[in-house]
Amino acid sequence: MLQISQRGQHMPASPIRKLVPYAEAAKKKGIQIFHLNIGQPDIETPKSCLDAVKHSHFKVLEYSHSAGNESYRRKLVEYYERNNIHIHYNDIIVTTGGSEAILFGCMACLDAGDEIIIPEPFYANYNGFAIQADVKVVPIKSSIETGFALPPIEEFEKAITPHTKAIVICNPNNPTGYLYSETEMETLKEIVIKHDLFLFADEAYREFCYDGKHISAMHLKGAEQNVILMDTISKRYSACGGRIGAFITKNKEVLNAAMKFAQARLSPPSFAQILGEAAVDLPDNYFDKTKAEYKLRRDKLVNRLNKMPDVFCPNPGGAFYAMAKLPIDDCDVFCQWLLESFSHQGATVLLAPATGFYSTPGLGKDEVRLAYVLNAQDIDIAMDCLEEALQQYPGRTNKNNVSAHIQNA
Repeated sequence: MLQISQRGQHMPASPIRKLVPYAEAAKKKGIQIFHLNIGQPDIETPKSCLDAVKHSHFKVLEYSHSAGNESYRRKLVEYYERNNIHIHYNDIIVTTGGSEAILFGCMACLDAGDEIIIPEPFYANYNGFAIQADVKVVPIKSSIETGFALPPIEEFEKAITPHTKAIVICNPNNPTGYLYSETEMETLKEIVIKHDLFLFADEAYREFCYDGKHISAMHLKGAEQNVILMDTISKRYSACGGRIGAFITKNKEVLNAAMKFAQARLSPPSFAQILGEAAVDLPDNYFDKTKAEYKLRRDKLVNRLNKMPDVFCPNPGGAFYAMAKLPIDDCDVFCQWLLESFSHQGATVLLAPATGFYSTPGLGKDEVRLAYVLNAQDIDIAMDCLEEALQQYPGRTNKNNVSAHIQNA
């Protein structure tokens, strides 16, 4: 009898996409769905970037260099220089999305059975990449009560074993929106240098910081050989479908190893590199309007959530996600119930169950992730739906007193 692999069996379903069939069924019933489940921005992709692709002239759509077009990598150096990140174009491998950059990091730096430490909750696909690379995720719990701040250094020390090879962070964080402080980044530097670990830094949301300054892992002096930067144009320029990312490191041994994996998949997408190259030439104030819009949406979403009885949502410092603790028994059941059994004035909301962002079983059962990628008016309507749903949900609980706890602290 034919059987699929153990790897295939253990590969987790995406908490972001697994409810899509239920949403599609609801739409067929005429119910409007407000998508707060996935970080797909509704901000338009810059016209000049799309025009660069439209007006490109090829007689042959050939492979690019496996590391990406040199012209694009040189452009990326300009972009990073503006962010006080000093690199050479040969420090960059252009990847098929940020996802491939993360996978390259796992494959180049880790062996089967090695361990990576990740503060949880974390980007759900890290679990999938770990399974593909046959490495073990060791989670360190951060708490909604502290706004998902970096766990104490002692927690990292306790988790490190002879099999530990890397620490993974996302800054600003997906799914929590937490923005790591300079002190926290220096703490991470201290740990990785002391224990000779790699620091994988996913900085996909660098531009979207609302309540502080972004400190890149590339700014950590003395840790240049430890740091692997993973990046993408997807959220920065609202170009998720372009599938262009970057793997960046000053560690030449790691870079050479990653290059072998890049050569095995031949080349990154050609048209999207043209789009990315044009994006670097956008005016310096391009992000001002976009950032202001996301901050407006964040404020609307967080304020609405925290006014609901027994709901608590810490104010995210960056990205465009928020985690909320709800008075519910099971977020997976609740999120499916929203699509199958509930509507309010002809509409409902699609959320991401938080359990998929935790590695520790049982955590996040009363939490959801919300992506504020809709305009403020639609967010208001979506919050009306959610507030009504929490009143009607059969599995509602009254155990969630986090908001009262925080107010009285």
